Amino acid sequence: MGLGIGEWGAVFLFVVSVNFLEVVSFSQPSDSEFTFVLPPGREECFYQNAGYNSSMELEYQVIGGAGLDVDFSVFSPVGESLIVESRKSDGVHMIEPTVIGDYKICFDNSFSTISEKVIFFEVIFDDAEEDWSEIVEPEELLDVKIDDIKESIGNMNTKLAKSMQIQAILRAFEARDRNLQEGNLDRVNFWSAINLGVMLVVSVVQVYMLKSLFDDRRKVQT
Repeated sequence: MGLGIGEWGAVFLFVVSVNFLEVVSFSQPSDSEFTFVLPPGREECFYQNAGYNSSMELEYQVIGGAGLDVDFSVFSPVGESLIVESRKSDGVHMIEPTVIGDYKICFDNSFSTISEKVIFFEVIFDDAEEDWSEIVEPEELLDVKIDDIKESIGNMNTKLAKSMQIQAILRAFEARDRNLQEGNLDRVNFWSAINLGVMLVVSVVQVYMLKSLFDDRRKVQT
């Protein structure tokens, strides 16, 4: 099943021999979305750089795999545990960075020994708006005030970002629902085939038993 993968900036992948660990490093804070497959018995972590002037919103969904659940945790650059969730199918969290550095976002499927999980998550930043009034020299002859321009552009940017976020979430819901429907269809087809096989066997047995009742097994001497 093909799944779209959002742009994440510069990506560096490291493999740890003891426990598989995928590390994604972001050169600059930016809104991003990602879909990946988490194998059974594995943990994968991603590192997102964040600064003081931006709040970070994290949202994830398990869109495929038995149980549709995963362990989720977030750690600060100094190793402090910020969020810990166990066996959840989705979640939304807002983090106000108090330490500049790389925040560790982990998904753990160690509790599952058979089923892999397909996980979608996105990171959204709410950057502090730049004060344009300090850039523009005072008493410039403008038909429209710079504050009005800044407000209009800011509102437009916010609405566009929100629209993109909603579309990404809807795609994740659609993928999860499709996986559930396909799984249910496979189970229905399997048990239908089992029932059909049992009905055929029972029919053959019944015909044989009825036929055996009318068989004349007496020896006829001529």
